[in-house]
Amino acid sequence: MNTNLIVVSALVAALLVWGVLVYNRLMALRNRTSNALAQIDVQLKRRYDLVPNLVAVAKKYLEHESQTLEAVIRARGQAQAAASALRAAPSKPEVADAMVAAESALGGALGRLMVLTESYPDLKADDTMRSLSEELGSTENRIGYARQAYNDQVLAFNNASRAFPAIVVASMLGFHAMPMLQSTQNAQEREAVRVQF
Repeated sequence: MNTNLIVVSALVAALLVWGVLVYNRLMALRNRTSNALAQIDVQLKRRYDLVPNLVAVAKKYLEHESQTLEAVIRARGQAQAAASALRAAPSKPEVADAMVAAESALGGALGRLMVLTESYPDLKADDTMRSLSEELGSTENRIGYARQAYNDQVLAFNNASRAFPAIVVASMLGFHAMPMLQSTQNAQEREAVRVQF
């Protein structure tokens, strides 16, 4: 009888230790995923900060092109709101999809602004505009790398939380699968934003 109690106690202790190890691993992976999302947010903030400066420089040259400038500002606001919603609910796929769509719309609006600036030699020659455009191009690359890192972390988390037997602990403790940031949906969205002069 004493031996049975020792064996049962050892099994219970082993299960508890295993549960704690799984929990700690899942927490570490979820924290890495949150960090990766925060890195995207840093790059998006950098992008959002550049947009008003681009618009301000372009405004003096493109006063009669106000629709394009307004579209860029509107898209920036929508993208900021979508990024904020994703920070608040990172595990909801529809929120991640909305952020990707809003960022795509902002990229498209910025692309139209850059194409429009090609028609204005004075604007193309403006040092501030050229510098801001280069900074925007660099930021777009950083956003791409940050999204890739985020998706890598989400993949690691989802794999760890959905593999048996860890899924038992994950389900009991509320570790739900996280959505990846999906790529664009059509060929036009896949084209890079041109920021050349």
